[in-house]
Formats: sequence, structure tokens, C-alpha cells
Amino acid sequence: MSLRPALHAVLFDWDGTLLNSYTADSQAYLAMFRAMGVNWGLAELEQHYSPDWYAVYRAANIPKQRWDEADRVWRAYYLKHPSRLMAATRRVLAQLRGRHKLGLVSSGDRERVSRQLRHFRLTRLFRTRVLGGDTEENKPHPAPLLKALKEMKAEAPHCVYVGDTPEDMEMARAAGVRAIAVLGPFPTEKRLRAVKPEILLNGLEELPKVLRELYGEARS
Repeated sequence: MSLRPALHAVLFDWDGTLLNSYTADSQAYLAMFRAMGVNWGLAELEQHYSPDWYAVYRAANIPKQRWDEADRVWRAYYLKHPSRLMAATRRVLAQLRGRHKLGLVSSGDRERVSRQLRHFRLTRLFRTRVLGGDTEENKPHPAPLLKALKEMKAEAPHCVYVGDTPEDMEMARAAGVRAIAVLGPFPTEKRLRAVKPEILLNGLEELPKVLRELYGEARS
């Protein structure tokens, strides 16, 4: 009988994976497009959506010298639409925290994500939190995930990363971490399926069972 591999840590994306921020995010983008004079609606945003918002800016032909202005407008409108946790977030994190180290790797702005973590009282659940601006490179570059692994003293082959975008999958693969895709509220399903994730969950609530099947019940 072959032994199951050990699982040292489970790391998560934030927006679209643990947090349902699609309404706030999309409405902020639409307001920002209007302010920037960009004739885009939801269809264009969904076609070009990326966790790297500068990729969206480039696709929308927003001049680089106006990116700071676009950031300010986006943040102002984002605050007008409170986000909420995905329905299974608290339950799943509570189930996993006793078995595995938990980490967070998000492209989201550190101030914004940290504020949300405090609001939902989740900050202490994560051994490390690597957020937007903590590394020079963003997803899908492996640098943010590698930084988190170093801080957690966890080995890549013994970790999983859970996210809802193709960039999440690409980052995990580049870092040598097992990638688990989960379908969320953001318009990424078609592109997510296109990168052929090894594991694709219909919802976050499926994660604990999948981890037990892959790694057993042993604590890390």
C-alpha cells in the first residue's frame, strides 16, 4: 500500500475564493471606466477581467500616467458596495485550521484586504498573508506564493493553493504547489477550465472532502 503524501499547508486566494466581492469589484470598475472616459460595460470587463488590474487598464487603453487616478476612483466606489464572505468560508476554514497551516496569497491591496480580514475576524487564522505590493511581481508570477511558503517554512510539494482564476493556477504550478481551482462569482470559469486544472471544485464547500481523499486525516 502506498503512503499518501503529507499536506503541510493550505493557501488561499481571497477575492472570489473566500470573499464574494464581485458586485463591489465590478461596480467600482464600471464607475472608474466612466470617470476615465472608457466606453466599457460588464461584457468588456468580463472578457478582459484579471486579478492583475493593470492588465485590465492596459486592455481598456487607460494611459499609464492615469493609473493612479484610476486606482483612486476604483477604491472610492468599491467602498460603497460591501462584500461578504462566500457561504462556506467560515465552515471550511474552521474545519481545516486544526489540521493544516493556513496561508493567504492575494493580489488585493494590502490596506483593503487587511481591513476586510479584521472586519470578518479572520486575520489570526492565517499563518502568513502575502498581499498586493508585498512582492515586485504579481500573479501569475510565483513570487507571492514562494514568499508565503518561505514565511510558513513549508515545502512546495507538500502544499496546495486554492484559487478561482487561471492566474492562480499558473502561479501555483510555477511555484511547484498543487493547484486546486474553485468556481466562484467572478467571470473566470471559461478561462479557468481552459487551463485544465488538475482539480476543479464547484464550490468551496467541497474542499475538505477532497483534501481528505488526497491526503488523509493526518494532522500536519
